[in-house]
Amino acid sequence: MATIKDVSKLAGVSVATVSRYLNKNGYVSKDAADTIAAVIEKLNYRPNTIARSLAGMKTATVGLMVPDILNPFFPELARAIEDAANDYGYTVMLCNTDNDSIKEQKYIDTLLHKQIDGIIISSYTIKPEHLTQLQKNSIPVVLMDNVFSSDSVVSLTVENRRGGELAVEHLLTQGCSKIAHICGPLSITSSRERTNGYENASRGTDWFSPSLIGYSDFTVKGGYTAMRELLALHPNLDGVFASNDLMAAGALRALQEAGKNVPRDVKVIGFDGIGLEMMTPELSTIAQPIYELGKTAMDSLIGLIRQETDIVTDQTFPVTLVAKQSTMTHN
Repeated sequence: MATIKDVSKLAGVSVATVSRYLNKNGYVSKDAADTIAAVIEKLNYRPNTIARSLAGMKTATVGLMVPDILNPFFPELARAIEDAANDYGYTVMLCNTDNDSIKEQKYIDTLLHKQIDGIIISSYTIKPEHLTQLQKNSIPVVLMDNVFSSDSVVSLTVENRRGGELAVEHLLTQGCSKIAHICGPLSITSSRERTNGYENASRGTDWFSPSLIGYSDFTVKGGYTAMRELLALHPNLDGVFASNDLMAAGALRALQEAGKNVPRDVKVIGFDGIGLEMMTPELSTIAQPIYELGKTAMDSLIGLIRQETDIVTDQTFPVTLVAKQSTMTHN
């Protein structure tokens, strides 16, 4: 098996130059870089990441923890993170936790054992002690869709409350006069914020009632069940705001089964902006800037790994109303 010394000898450069090239850290001339790349390919050289980490060097690997890989939001987020990681010469280890804090702890232990350089956590069940454990091991953390009071943890969120308000305002402008809401788990900050937005925009109207809020779990099946229950209570409702696009898809199915035409009888809007183009009618949504969120998460994590001092710890991104067939009678 070829070593770094073999590469440096054949390329006619120092071991330090090869190391700078491999770690993308420091200046290497274009001629030297081209020569090193050709020699690496010729020798089929593979850096020994374990040896590098033992020598105090980085493994160029980061962890990404997501709660539900079946929700299309998270593969879209992972794609953005992986693209950005690739630009930095990093590899991403994907961990799907299934909203299980015990599984989450096992993943954290595994990632620590593998000596990862940092971790991006998009989790509904992460506990402060998990973050403390990572910080004690000097592992930089970027937290998505959640906020903990810690200066050393970068948190990325979107305007969830404003998104909830935008959804209701849009339904009202489309002529709705009784709007139901399917909220996600109340244990999740972003879910509570979206529901607060719905309540802010609905309170004070002559139709609002707490019984117009259905409780669900961010899944298609959950949205379907909640919609059936809401219809039984309020057969005359004419608008629905679901806290994510999957629940909105479930609600759409329940409405169609009940003989309701969407959007003529009931208008439906979701939240997230995931790719559900195959749905009929196409779903209106409050879109998150998913790709920008993922790229910013990776940029911030690299900044933490490199111990840069100008990293913004709390960032909030705007959301956008995307009106499609499910709320537009004349689209």
